[in-house]
Amino acid sequence: MASSSKGGAWLFPFIASILFEGEKREGNLKYEDMTPLQKHVAFFDRNKDGLIYPWETFRGMRAIGSGIFLSIAASLFINGTLGPKTRPGKFPSLLFPIYVKNISKGKHDSDTDAYDSEGRFVPEKFEEIFKKYAKTKPDALTSKELDDLLQGNKESKGQFAAMVEWKVLLLLAKDKDGFLSKDTIMGVYDGTLFPKLEQERSSSRKK
Repeated sequence: MASSSKGGAWLFPFIASILFEGEKREGNLKYEDMTPLQKHVAFFDRNKDGLIYPWETFRGMRAIGSGIFLSIAASLFINGTLGPKTRPGKFPSLLFPIYVKNISKGKHDSDTDAYDSEGRFVPEKFEEIFKKYAKTKPDALTSKELDDLLQGNKESKGQFAAMVEWKVLLLLAKDKDGFLSKDTIMGVYDGTLFPKLEQERSSSRKK
């Protein structure tokens, strides 16, 4: 029994290294070389190592104005969903890092297809959002029109993820009249909105 115990003693650190410390540092992706989808998520890579851990998602959500409980829920949901999809290799990680380089693998159904399968921006699909659903103003969406968009893109999978993304965006980025503007939505797709929200929140706290 003792020899069996000794013989298997190497397994624990090996398994632990796979589950907890097995992530390869992807290194800095040059921002100019990123796809729009990679730029979209790179904001949450707070230390710019190519990996987004749940605590980084939490800090990113807080930086753009999300409350503590929403930030906790978002970090668990986002990393729990995207971490396994973007992780290379067969072995899981209980830290659920999201690999920025592989974020296109996390693209879900029930979306607008304004990103293609490689994470590139598709202008025609973006314009289609407003042609189909912007009834009150041609360059903005109301909460009701957002519901219509979600219903119009509804598929068997990805419904919940799409709803969460759009509803959180409406909560954090709607204007004083409750509209989600075209420029704001474009900022989501090209990766410029989140840094802008962080800067605005930082400036308002200094006043």
